[in-house]
Amino acid sequence: MITIKTNHGDIKVELFDDKAPITCENFRQYVADGFFNDTIFHRVIPNFMIQGGGMEADMSQKTTRAPIKNEADNGESNRRGTLAMARTMDINSATAQFFINLRDNDFLDHGTRDFGYAVFGEVVDSMDVVDAIAAVPTGNKSGHQDVPVETVTIVEVTDE
Repeated sequence: MITIKTNHGDIKVELFDDKAPITCENFRQYVADGFFNDTIFHRVIPNFMIQGGGMEADMSQKTTRAPIKNEADNGESNRRGTLAMARTMDINSATAQFFINLRDNDFLDHGTRDFGYAVFGEVVDSMDVVDAIAAVPTGNKSGHQDVPVETVTIVEVTDE
């Protein structure tokens, strides 16, 4: 069980090791390294998703390991409460940033409009914390949009 401890409460997550083994191993390594500690949810879009895992409070991006293979073709759907890897237009560009879907976002699934975004886990407890984060006021900061006005910190992520 993964626990994402935030300044808004804890989010309990179960990873889909059987469906996204590369992605889960990558995520767990970032957890073991303490990489996510003191990062932020830097992109919050109500009724869509909250994204974090790679930026610090000053909006500087942390240095990551090499990108991983996109496992979006694993049969999982970007439904409410699932975690998926953020990426650029490059299909295999995911590193550390992830997002939690706030609603069913099946247009992000494999083959819908492109290769898709790899779903690798699901919130199993504390979706109310995710929804509380989704409700924070946002604005622009350091050239980024949809940034929480008051920092939403990922204090620590643990794997129990």
